[in-house]
Amino acid sequence: MYNTSQHLLIGHIKRHTTIYVFTAILFLTGIVFGAILVNSMDFVQKQNLFFYLERFFTQQTNEGEVIGRQDIFIQSLLYHIKYLSFIILLALSMIGLPIIWIMIFMKGLVVGFSVGFMVNQLGGQGLLLSTISIAPQNLLIIPIYIIAGSVAMIFSIGLWQKLLLKHQYQEVWPPFIRLLITFAILVVCTALAALMEAYLSNTLLLEWIERYHG
Repeated sequence: MYNTSQHLLIGHIKRHTTIYVFTAILFLTGIVFGAILVNSMDFVQKQNLFFYLERFFTQQTNEGEVIGRQDIFIQSLLYHIKYLSFIILLALSMIGLPIIWIMIFMKGLVVGFSVGFMVNQLGGQGLLLSTISIAPQNLLIIPIYIIAGSVAMIFSIGLWQKLLLKHQYQEVWPPFIRLLITFAILVVCTALAALMEAYLSNTLLLEWIERYHG
């Protein structure tokens, strides 16, 4: 059973390597553009944004945790579930393929911008801050969204092939069931990422704030 599943997975990846590579490049391109966007901001824009970041740090130091760990976990998990659900709906709509590309690109852009801004404003401390507050959960989140985007693209392309090549018999239900199972697994993985964000990253972030503002 395990060997069969492993062979199916390997075969799937080999058949769709181009799509997975394309999605990964799209995400990485978003990260690069996010970093470039930081450098394109003028001094006033950076200072205004850094002011809000500083105020957040001050609130955390003076008032303790503004948002509890359980709330962070729930908000993070719900955000990822909504994002993944939207990707599924776009895949089912057949015309949502370009929007899926934009969503994957934007996820990369947010990561790149966040890390780039922290490093730009805080230097080495910013690199440390992004490592403890952004990196842990994104070690899971990045692969999750690359897989989600790729699987959604594969399903959407399959629907287009069925529509355009009507003389070929292609079942819709098996790919649809596989799509739902894949996304259910990805949701479970996002729950783990949300736990890391709420309990690991948040704890490390609070310790960094106490030292930085101590």
